[in-house]
Amino acid sequence: MGESQSKSEFEMGGPERDADGALRYRVRSPYQAGEALVRILLPEKEDATARRVLFVLPVEPGLGTQWGDGLRTLQGLDAHNRFGLIVVAPTFSDWPWYSDHPTDPALRQESHMLRVVVPLVERLHPHEPPRRGLLGFSKSGWGAFSLLLRNPDAFGAAVAWDAPLMWKRPAIGMERITGTQANFERYQVSRLLAERADVLRRSKRLGLFGSDGFPDDTRRAHALLDRLGIPHDYSDRLCVAHHWATGWMDTAVKSLSDMLK
Repeated sequence: MGESQSKSEFEMGGPERDADGALRYRVRSPYQAGEALVRILLPEKEDATARRVLFVLPVEPGLGTQWGDGLRTLQGLDAHNRFGLIVVAPTFSDWPWYSDHPTDPALRQESHMLRVVVPLVERLHPHEPPRRGLLGFSKSGWGAFSLLLRNPDAFGAAVAWDAPLMWKRPAIGMERITGTQANFERYQVSRLLAERADVLRRSKRLGLFGSDGFPDDTRRAHALLDRLGIPHDYSDRLCVAHHWATGWMDTAVKSLSDMLK
């Protein structure tokens, strides 16, 4: 799947400015039910010749905050200024598992990322694909890895914390988003790692940290990466509560920032 399509694929309104200073764009996407948002946090000093973009991927629909807010956590760490990153936080109309449903055209989350979110940011803040990073945990950690593995020319690096990366079948609501086992397997991280190993051996593009809810998956994914000879950052010592704001993000963002240089 290609990373960017024509500008007519979505309608954009804004920007508005949130109370926390982030810019908010409202988008009508053919791949989502109803209005979606793209929030963008800009660094105070921006190098237009070498912009780097961090997509912080949500784990809940809309602006849900049961597990915190990735963009606000990064803002609290001053990560956008410390690392010189444009931070982008999209929203989704349903629980985000970052796959396209095989029959429902309004439940295509990968397409929404590739054909709406990425082109919108590219239009507003021109940059090169290798300077795009993906950051997530749990659902969105799976999403960060699957998006990069399925679209290695669209993103430069991905970092996941406490994510179910070794699943062989959908669970925890993922089955409703992927639709079928056959479609799930198109996004299966362990299969994609083996399939993309030759590409991923060329340079370090993955970071893997944990863990609270999925310690076994974290360790097994690390072992698989080692067996495949894929360079990656790894630590299993970030054992904190399953939430954006429990202290793991600083290590994860530093790893991602180093890979995007």
